[in-house]
Amino acid sequence: MKKTIVFALPLIIIVSLVIIIFGVIQVRYEEDKLMDDLKRKAETVAESLELSAGYVLANNDQAGAQRLVKRFQNKKNIQGCALYDREGKLIAITERFRDWKDEEREYYRDALKNKEASDLLGKFKKIYVYSHIIPVLDDQGKILGMVEMIYDTSYVFARSMDFWRNMIITLVLLVISLLLIAALVLRQMFLVPMRQLTVWFKHFQKGETSKMHEISQKSELGELASEVEQVALSLRVAKKSMAEAATIRLKKDEIWTESKLKDLVNAKLGDSSMVIVSNREPFMHVLDERTGAAKYVRPASGVVTALNPIMRACGGTWIAQGSGNADRQFVNSKDKLGVPPEDNRYILKRIWLTPEEEGGFYYGFANEGLWPLSHITFTRPIFREADWQMYKQVNQKFADSVIEELPAKNAFVFIQDYHFTLLGKMIKDKRPDVTIALFWHIPWPNPEVFSVCPYQKEILDGMLGCDLVGFHVQYHCNNFLETANRLLECRVDNEKNSVVRSGKETLVRPFPISIEGVSRYSVTANEAREIDRIREKYDLAGKIVAVGVDRIDYTKGIVERILAVDRFLGKYPEYLNKFVFLQLAAPSRTKIKRYHDLSDEIERLIEKKNSKYTNGAWRPIIYLKEYFTPEEIKPYYRLGDICVVSSLHDGMNLVAKEYVAAKNDLAGVLLLSKFTGAARELTEALQINPYAIEEFADSLKTACVMPPEEQKRRMESMRKVVADNNVYKWAASIITNLTELQKT
Repeated sequence: MKKTIVFALPLIIIVSLVIIIFGVIQVRYEEDKLMDDLKRKAETVAESLELSAGYVLANNDQAGAQRLVKRFQNKKNIQGCALYDREGKLIAITERFRDWKDEEREYYRDALKNKEASDLLGKFKKIYVYSHIIPVLDDQGKILGMVEMIYDTSYVFARSMDFWRNMIITLVLLVISLLLIAALVLRQMFLVPMRQLTVWFKHFQKGETSKMHEISQKSELGELASEVEQVALSLRVAKKSMAEAATIRLKKDEIWTESKLKDLVNAKLGDSSMVIVSNREPFMHVLDERTGAAKYVRPASGVVTALNPIMRACGGTWIAQGSGNADRQFVNSKDKLGVPPEDNRYILKRIWLTPEEEGGFYYGFANEGLWPLSHITFTRPIFREADWQMYKQVNQKFADSVIEELPAKNAFVFIQDYHFTLLGKMIKDKRPDVTIALFWHIPWPNPEVFSVCPYQKEILDGMLGCDLVGFHVQYHCNNFLETANRLLECRVDNEKNSVVRSGKETLVRPFPISIEGVSRYSVTANEAREIDRIREKYDLAGKIVAVGVDRIDYTKGIVERILAVDRFLGKYPEYLNKFVFLQLAAPSRTKIKRYHDLSDEIERLIEKKNSKYTNGAWRPIIYLKEYFTPEEIKPYYRLGDICVVSSLHDGMNLVAKEYVAAKNDLAGVLLLSKFTGAARELTEALQINPYAIEEFADSLKTACVMPPEEQKRRMESMRKVVADNNVYKWAASIITNLTELQKT
């Protein structure tokens, strides 16, 4: 309707102005015409009474005068008649005008003086009247008196109002007619073709490029659609050619790189579309507290670290929650934008959650329920029915958004983590043809632990709606298979590592996640200067530096490593003033009480231990509680003679791999918790039990005295593992499995 009004508005304004101008002219003409008629009638009637009035006035016949004026008592439009003597005094008047004599009227004297007719348009009480008065003369031309006719003029104005009313009705009907005609014309000439073009574009976007558009070839829109058809044909041909060339190149390269992953995507996916779903977005826009300007940052997230390089290589669409306070400023009408901001490689679609949705879905069910349930850190999970309902609601919101982005065929959806256990089934219910994978980035507990969850069946059913479920290590796959076998009516195939439920098979596979590799970690001039600045700022020259890089989370074992540093310094006092532990800690989930309490506990503990050992300017523990970008973290990795990863339970932990990749000088020792997935790959690290504080402290001593040759041997071995099994290989393995599923 709005478009129709805008389309017809100029015509409506022009027509309305013409009609109004015409109406003003016509009303004035009609009023003048009616008044002229009234005056002529008044003159005629007054003249016709002149003889009778002369007789009455000459004979001073009062009774005759009353009879004469009474004749006009009930006349239509003629309100009254009045007779005056030669002095201008009222003799007789129609009853309804009995107050007329109280009015002082100048035109009486003019009529007497000039012996000529006179008239006046005036107001009597609440009505407008027209008065016409003529002198009555005898045969010698002497004035006997005057006769006056009084007419009501309200009918003239009533006629004008009727005209205006009819004109307004006509104008309204005309405007309505114009709107209807405009709507019809707009619909037939523009809206229908545009709607057809939009529908056709949607089919084209979803991959139905063979569907012909229904727009006339002669129209401009038809020509546009035809040109798009030509572009689509060219894209199909070019993409097929790229796929063939990529297949050839895949056979030549050995190390997985971004370009090799692109070749795999072109060869394996072809016309297929990749959609990734995660809770955390790869880039978020926030307002700078100092300048007030918006800037983009990369969140501190292992999922983002791993997936961003893949999407840069593969393209596609990444759907995630928009959580930055300036995120809405940078999306288009479909809540999308190209990322990375400085070099658009793929599309980010942001989903908006209300505070209630985020509280129940993210902070509540996901991070107070599933997170502690999956991590064996002896933190009790909390399950609330309200959180579960909100979790389902948000999963459905994401499912609806994913379905909007799916092409008509050959679609792949890659779901990330424990936030979306229900998403796979929700998508499959609407689009059973879509190939779906879910990667679980955290540990999977054993059946006894998982059975604590009151919504176990719904979660397992949702996950088994996917075609492929991936974990970091085989141990977590085994736990999942055993959980499904115990808690559901299903068939577990241990040879194929799959679960069959209700006739649908879901494969369960280990895919150890990784980082981009070691080639991206070469030292730049700016980074070298930053290393010198940090060393000088914290007085690290000549000291053994250990680093820890974590979110503030009870699963990361930050408290345990502080206790281990305390025990190390107490047990080996020769390292006093010679050892510094740098802890980089990014605040996380501060709205959850357990995390808030943990943050306070860490700060109090560090303050206590520093007070215990501080001597002059030396502090054994430097605590940097703030957010660091990946680029800002690299100098700390390079500074660290030791990197401490003491997770109490972790799916993989990419900090360990990032530290190894950053140590291109081959110097440095990695202390790695045996309860991480990374410990199964980085076997040359000093593996620790973070709960065994005494053993932990001894491992710190071992790291401090490890000879450079042994450091180099261990680091070379671990760097080769990271280089060979990088994130591109991880993605290639998942994509290969997905495409094989699609073929079957």
